[in-house]
Amino acid sequence: MDHDHKLSRRHFAGAALTAAGLIAGGGMARAAAPPLTAGGPLGPFYPIQRPGDDDFDMTQIKGNAGRALGKVIEVTGRVLDRMGNPVRGAELELWQCNAAGRYAHPGDVAAAPLDPNFQGFAKLVTGPTGEWRIRTIKPSGYDSPIGWRTPHIHFDIKGRAARLITQMYFTEDTATNSKDALYNELGEDAVTAMAKQMADDTYRWDIVLFES
Repeated sequence: MDHDHKLSRRHFAGAALTAAGLIAGGGMARAAAPPLTAGGPLGPFYPIQRPGDDDFDMTQIKGNAGRALGKVIEVTGRVLDRMGNPVRGAELELWQCNAAGRYAHPGDVAAAPLDPNFQGFAKLVTGPTGEWRIRTIKPSGYDSPIGWRTPHIHFDIKGRAARLITQMYFTEDTATNSKDALYNELGEDAVTAMAKQMADDTYRWDIVLFES
């Protein structure tokens, strides 16, 4: 069987769940189960010291008059289970570099400056329909010991019974995504880790966990 006809592990799992639904329903058609979101490494810059302000808006820190440097964006989405049902009360932690490509982490020795007005970390809980929302700045790409890293945001998602560590990428960064070894490792599953650009400064990304 050539590569073009192979199913990825996540797409195979989705197809199997759909088939199971057809059997359980006596052959009645049901909506296809969404593909599971691809996982990714935790990375070396998971926050050691949490900021005092960890709300959804990472572009401002409470008590500071300034705003973070860079292009302000908003990302919305939902956390879903493997059948596409919303996961209420899921916990999300997310962190990223600033607009210059620097993490607020003692292990990041990049020469790029820190941004005193950039929060860099947020902690969220999904609502009744699994919804979540952040306001942040578009992260920069940067050089690293493993090569070029394309713009991305790190996520650690805890559902009712499942946990997913992953990285979210951006649709408009096609050229730099292709230079990123971690992105390329995802293969055809990379589409599940891709935020869809809805407008110049807004994105949509639904996260599907392996739980029912």
